[in-house]
Amino acid sequence: MIEIELQETGRNGRYEARVPGYYEVGVLTYRRPDARTVIADHTGVPDSLGGRGIGQALVERLMSDARARDFKVVPRCPFVRATAEKHPEWADLLKTSTTSTKDA
Repeated sequence: MIEIELQETGRNGRYEARVPGYYEVGVLTYRRPDARTVIADHTGVPDSLGGRGIGQALVERLMSDARARDFKVVPRCPFVRATAEKHPEWADLLKTSTTSTKDA
């Protein structure tokens, strides 16, 4: 069982995936250039948790939240991008770039 928790501080956020019995966590981090856009910039899963679908679960949670909370995802993280490309049902949730120069 994978438990995913969302933590947000200002314009930054992270999803943490925990597996009972393990100390380490998988993470997906993002930043918000505006209220309707999330830039997914990193996904990391420790070797000790590898092969359990944690990265996939983190991206699924991000996309589920995007749909429920009405925001778009800029997939700067290669793992998020590759996972999203395998799910055409998420195409409407993706944004390929932002207009803010701070995020380049």
